[in-house]
Amino acid sequence: MRFRVVPAAYVLLLRGTGAGAEVLLQLRQNTGYRDGHWAAAAAGHVEADESVFAAACREAAEEVGVKIEPADLEPLTTMHRTHANHDPIDERVDFFFGCHRWAGEPRLMEAAKAADLEWFPLAALPDPVVPHERYVLDGLRENALATITAFGF
Repeated sequence: MRFRVVPAAYVLLLRGTGAGAEVLLQLRQNTGYRDGHWAAAAAGHVEADESVFAAACREAAEEVGVKIEPADLEPLTTMHRTHANHDPIDERVDFFFGCHRWAGEPRLMEAAKAADLEWFPLAALPDPVVPHERYVLDGLRENALATITAFGF
């Protein structure tokens, strides 16, 4: 059976490198999806007629108030993801980017959708983290993230 996938862009704002690297995460609330879980500080659907790079930059501005140049986005992995329930909304392709450089100070811009915004060491992530995002963060920490990944199959 053919299905359509929902594309999304994720931006992992990172500071530091190696074992001491930190990632900025938001605590989801009032979204209807994984509320009470920590998640990428900036992520969202790719809109019609928008490139994934433009979507990533737009989401970072909307959700944490920073300006990112597309050239500063480092592709980390593309994840083909499913909930295996045959619901088209749950068939996804997620584009994960890392970013070490941006303009502005990250701050919580959508307080109705996020209860908190904090930096965490990749080696000491909070619990719980949205499962597919935890998979990417663990792979990043272990330097074992494949270019293309599948989750939920």
